[in-house]
Amino acid sequence: MGGDPADAELPRYLTIENALRAEISRLRPGDSLPTEAELCERFGVSRMTAREGVRRLVDQGLLYRVRGRGTFVARTPVHRQPGRLLSFSEEMRARGLRPSSRILEIAQQVAEPEVARALDLEAGARVVVVRRMRLADDLPMAVERTLLVPDCAAVLGADLEQGSLHTALEALGRTPSVARGTIAPQAATADDAAAFGVPRRTPLLVETRVVYESDDVPIEHTETRYSPTRYVLDIELHRTAGHPDVPSAIRALPRPSS
Repeated sequence: MGGDPADAELPRYLTIENALRAEISRLRPGDSLPTEAELCERFGVSRMTAREGVRRLVDQGLLYRVRGRGTFVARTPVHRQPGRLLSFSEEMRARGLRPSSRILEIAQQVAEPEVARALDLEAGARVVVVRRMRLADDLPMAVERTLLVPDCAAVLGADLEQGSLHTALEALGRTPSVARGTIAPQAATADDAAAFGVPRRTPLLVETRVVYESDDVPIEHTETRYSPTRYVLDIELHRTAGHPDVPSAIRALPRPSS
């Protein structure tokens, strides 16, 4: 992977970026890239310059880093289409990926007031907390924090690392049927940065939703923080004739507090 004479006038980090981009096109997802030390030797640059060339490709979603292991070719981002309530496991399997989870937290706690309202619980009611790193082919895709109504606590006896939470709910006779929520950008926290291998304050997509049974009974409140390079949310919009009313989803947004 030598340098190209056409790159002679480019900043050295761009020369490295271009060379790695050409290399990536010949590799498969999960293949490893040269180490920073190898790039320094090959291109005659400092470690900082080599790191910058790699960082730009990580930011573009073409590479990902695993602490202590190296830099690897990223998989094409997973696309999620609107209008279908699928569990994470169902989504990943539909795309030929192997879903799994890593349990980060299991607990019970008093529901925050807005969560209690969303789940139609009395103030001070306790909820079951399940926080998991969601993986596809062992790559971190999202961090999911789920709060369940108390009578769904039996799902904790299920395998929530290799299995699906929604499948476990269905086994209890609690079938998720409808989800309503919002998606908004948020800056990556220190925990997000460690989970996804991105700098702090990198923009993330964060989905907050409430899941209901068919009779509109809420059973689950979930916040999902998606990897900024491995997950894409597709949309489809239709314009109605004339002067459409403001969509109900917009009307339902809370007014800013003064």
